Amino acid sequence: MLTVYGLKNCDTCRKALKWLDAEGVPHRFHDLRADGIKASDIKRFAAAAGWDVLLNKSSTTWRSLPKSESENVGEAKALALMAAHPALIKRPVFELENGAVVVGFREEQKTALKAAGRK
Repeated sequence: MLTVYGLKNCDTCRKALKWLDAEGVPHRFHDLRADGIKASDIKRFAAAAGWDVLLNKSSTTWRSLPKSESENVGEAKALALMAAHPALIKRPVFELENGAVVVGFREEQKTALKAAGRK
């Protein structure tokens, strides 16, 4: 069963969950705010997908950060920021049974999720 990491109020996450149900892909939802997220999970996602893919620089949370926090961001700083502000994690994040990580919800990600659901 795949795990969907996101926010319950995120439109994209709601669309993804609805789509997974329609496709018959078994899943469970993990709310980043309500359930929290471990730094080790963020590191694992970043290792699989890339920290720069995982960091959501278009979010309201990113724009509200002080300039000192959002400048000169490398991997270590990005991981620390995402641990401190889970809304900075691009959503949704799908963790497949085989440990693979898929970030986002576009056609490319849907194709990967369909393939995972058939296994």
